[in-house]
Amino acid sequence: MTNIILCGGSGTRLWPISRTLMPKQFVKFFDDKSLFQLTVRRNSKICDNQFIVSNAEQYFLALDQLEELNKNNNRYLLEPIGRNTAPAIALACFSLDAEEIVLVTPSDHLIKDEKEYSKVLKKAQNLANENNLVTFGIKPTFAETGFGYIETISLEKEDVKAFHEKPDFDTATKYLKSGNYYWNSGMFMFKAGVFLEELKKYSPKIYESSKKSIENISNSELIRIKYEDMINIPEDSIDYAVMEKSDKVKVVSSDISWSDVGSFDSLYEELPKDEKNNTINENLINIDSSNNLIYTQDRKVAIIDIEDLIIIDTEDALLISKKGSSQKVKKVVKRLNEESSELINIHKTGYRPWGSYTVLQESNGYKIKKIEVKPGKRLSLQKHFHRNEHWIVVSGCATVTVEDEKFILNPNESTYIKAGQLHRLENEGKLPLIIIEAQVGEYTGEDDIIRIEDDFERN
Repeated sequence: MTNIILCGGSGTRLWPISRTLMPKQFVKFFDDKSLFQLTVRRNSKICDNQFIVSNAEQYFLALDQLEELNKNNNRYLLEPIGRNTAPAIALACFSLDAEEIVLVTPSDHLIKDEKEYSKVLKKAQNLANENNLVTFGIKPTFAETGFGYIETISLEKEDVKAFHEKPDFDTATKYLKSGNYYWNSGMFMFKAGVFLEELKKYSPKIYESSKKSIENISNSELIRIKYEDMINIPEDSIDYAVMEKSDKVKVVSSDISWSDVGSFDSLYEELPKDEKNNTINENLINIDSSNNLIYTQDRKVAIIDIEDLIIIDTEDALLISKKGSSQKVKKVVKRLNEESSELINIHKTGYRPWGSYTVLQESNGYKIKKIEVKPGKRLSLQKHFHRNEHWIVVSGCATVTVEDEKFILNPNESTYIKAGQLHRLENEGKLPLIIIEAQVGEYTGEDDIIRIEDDFERN
């Protein structure tokens, strides 16, 4: 069995913790483990292989976190742009044997009852072996408007009557009272070939364009879909493209202590709490306050006489909300989008395949960063049009290329790179390289970069 792990999505409902370049599945919420790591660890007990579908930026985050788990024998499929779940699953299935059973899971869900989960998967596997498309239903415990629903004849049977999109509150309440609806978990199991047959029958354009995209690939271990191929694949979810239309769909009731951790209210329910029902945080000072979700990493947060609040403190943004209203965070993200704010894309600290950088200070005309380069890694050979750069080595040993010159910088040594000059930073040592970079110029945005050569095949 192969676990297809879908890593798409930016988790905007958990902003400002979750950003486009650090989505919620890679944030380490639970005992210094991310939801992605928990997904891999949980499913690797049952599945023989992991097949990770992501974009290029998330690929490098996945590599780092899999290395921490010492799980390095995985396959990857990289999408240049997202086209929703049906194409993502189709591209992966085209890369597998038709008889291979696949377990399709999001990378950002929490499942706490792993013993029951194992039983549920075995039941689903039996149905998949009979050429069914299996989905996993979660019995609803309240009228949730953030999930899709699966309608059945009764919760005791495996036949699916219909799929329903996220309802309004009144409709969700009716679903709950009727007793024959599940929450749609977004997990599936089937033979790769059976899924592709149903996709060809009900969504032939997705089938044909996905098939063509895979045929244009030469590397079977790291599959990079070409942009011009990906853009030609129609965008659609697996529910719309196949599951709502096929007569081979079965649902398995899954009482597995499941959560999609899709809002701060649901995150609050999953985090450990103190005697006053505040989430535990070593930087929290609590005076007579209770039932609060407090998230802070570096700064002390003191709360006095407050109840039922969500307080999310990051380096560059602060969110305060009443509990029960956290679904409205998406309205904040929409407003930031309208302002073209970088706050939805990246934190002060950004992660790259070669290491990371932290913006220490920024104003009109300049930006100061701390850059850390992993041993044996190097940045792209690049140039900038709108800024000059000053590099000062703090620790480690830097190998620097500027135009045709290559030289070494030791701690306390520095160099200057003029706008337009071709340059590269490299760490040939065995310890992390840390430098301070001062950018000076009319524009210091991250998109002022022309990559001439890149070890990681980024554009």
